[in-house]
Amino acid sequence: MNIEILPARLANQIAAGEVVERPASVVKELVENSLDAGATQIQIDIDRGGHKLIRIRDNGSGVYKDELTLALSRHATSKLKTLDDLENICSLGFRGEALASISSVSRLTLSSKPADQSDAWQAFAEGRDMAVTVKPTAHPNGTTIEVVDLFFNTPARRKFLRTEKTEFNHIDELLKRIALSRFDVAITLKHNGKIVRQYRPVMKKEEQVKRIAQVAGKEFLSQALFLESGDDGLSIFGWILPPGSSVEPQYTYVNGRMMRDKLILHAIRQAFEESCPGIDVPAFVLYLTINPRQVDVNVHPAKHEVRFHQARLVHDFILQAVKQAAQPNQCVVSEIVQCNEQVESGFSEHQSLFNDLSQAHEFKAPPMGGFASQTQNKGSSQGYQPKPLVPQAQKQQQNVNAFYQGVAEQRAQHFDSVSENTVTPHFELQNHTASHLLVTEMMVLQSGHCVIKQSDALQLSHLQHVLAEFWLEEISQHAQIESKALLLPVRVAIDASAQIQLDTQLSWLTILGYELQLNTGFVMVKRLPPAVYAHDVNEVIDALLAACLLKFTEIEHWLNWQANWVNSRYFTQTQNKAIYQFIMNKPQLIERLLEKAVKIELTDFIQQLERNNTLG
Repeated sequence: MNIEILPARLANQIAAGEVVERPASVVKELVENSLDAGATQIQIDIDRGGHKLIRIRDNGSGVYKDELTLALSRHATSKLKTLDDLENICSLGFRGEALASISSVSRLTLSSKPADQSDAWQAFAEGRDMAVTVKPTAHPNGTTIEVVDLFFNTPARRKFLRTEKTEFNHIDELLKRIALSRFDVAITLKHNGKIVRQYRPVMKKEEQVKRIAQVAGKEFLSQALFLESGDDGLSIFGWILPPGSSVEPQYTYVNGRMMRDKLILHAIRQAFEESCPGIDVPAFVLYLTINPRQVDVNVHPAKHEVRFHQARLVHDFILQAVKQAAQPNQCVVSEIVQCNEQVESGFSEHQSLFNDLSQAHEFKAPPMGGFASQTQNKGSSQGYQPKPLVPQAQKQQQNVNAFYQGVAEQRAQHFDSVSENTVTPHFELQNHTASHLLVTEMMVLQSGHCVIKQSDALQLSHLQHVLAEFWLEEISQHAQIESKALLLPVRVAIDASAQIQLDTQLSWLTILGYELQLNTGFVMVKRLPPAVYAHDVNEVIDALLAACLLKFTEIEHWLNWQANWVNSRYFTQTQNKAIYQFIMNKPQLIERLLEKAVKIELTDFIQQLERNNTLG
């Protein structure tokens, strides 16, 4: 068979098979065109469920006379110019296929008048080659599109249309979704000449709940939990109903575009399955905002789905945001894992060498809350009731300023850079002599424990004892301890007195690597120092509040406090190497480790190593 170019009408009818499924598909494409044109008032007239007539009238920017013919052509659009525009789509439509596809399976009339054009003009396509006829008409500013006798020339498609009531219900549901995507647009729906729905514009954000109630129902709004999380690059807000409710609206929007995306639904379902296994997806109205360059909307013929470039990040973000709203008193950072204190070399499986350690040398993080016992409800900050504190922010800031001044004076004297040679688990030291001490070798374990050889004796200590000095050096060079961003900011509820506590000490906490945003009734935790990153965020806030009650005025006090409950996952091989290199030329720190050490019998140590190697 010879290869030939398809006639225009046939090509458009094939394209219509993807774009035009039923009358609701036509309404969707035309209303989205109106929204892209900047319309603030849209009226939809439907006759016989859309079988006979679909009329969309708006007050948008309109189409100029010279562009009416192009408007009914395939791949003609005002919304894209370059390939870069396709990767940064902010409009609802962009393919330039809708009008051409619809006109190929119906009798379509387009009437329009831009505000700066004196006359209105009308266009319609007819004939085998879909030639466009343009003539003058009477019309206000804006555009009206009439679609008559849908599928009149494709009997097979028309035969599969449902009843008038069913098709209209699809249109009604579609417009509910659109009404929730644009609160500022007035939308009127008529069926067979009668007004069925009328959505008045909502200009103030606090009044959006009125339209939510109108669309999703008052029962939904009265029971739903408000959700808000994220930052400029990725954020989400909306309402979500706990499982078990009788109402089931499920509306999702990505950058204002209504979606039925599987990834979003999976994240929402997973958020509730952990606490309520086997449930259906709950009711929700959610608005996701993401950088347009991070999402591809050109992956579905009807644009019902999108593809996220960082799908796992978006999935986890939605998952944690929903969990946080449904369970506000539980930590929901996906990267938080159970503390694993096992040592790769096998020491933790056979703890006989460490049994002689006293309680003070177990090197496990103490109960969250640090030194004070005032914290309550350690799994949550909701019930925290600290003692009232008279604000001393000005005095604290003076202390911080004095500290920074001292840091500036010391920066010219910071330590010489150390060698960057690869460090293995076994380290050989120079012969450091500190009074009567002679250390020849030191081996650092994955857990932060260190075995120090002193003459013929072995001493077991922990790098935790020198963390305060290590962090102080980091602060002297970088003005604060390095911090690590959470996957998404975590919201922790606090009362007014707790907010005063944190606000008073906020300058110190910033130096320690905490990035906190204080708000009325809650604190948003954005970044944490690596030393406490693996802890529960709610417990971190409880511990900080307890520390604030101690009213530290010196950085050394804060550093010693933080070193007291550092998480064991902080002691990675890279971190251990950095700490080791820091203490190499500081005999006083080696002496500090030995002061806190416990003696180990050499024969027992060798036997333990041999036993571990045999088991491994």
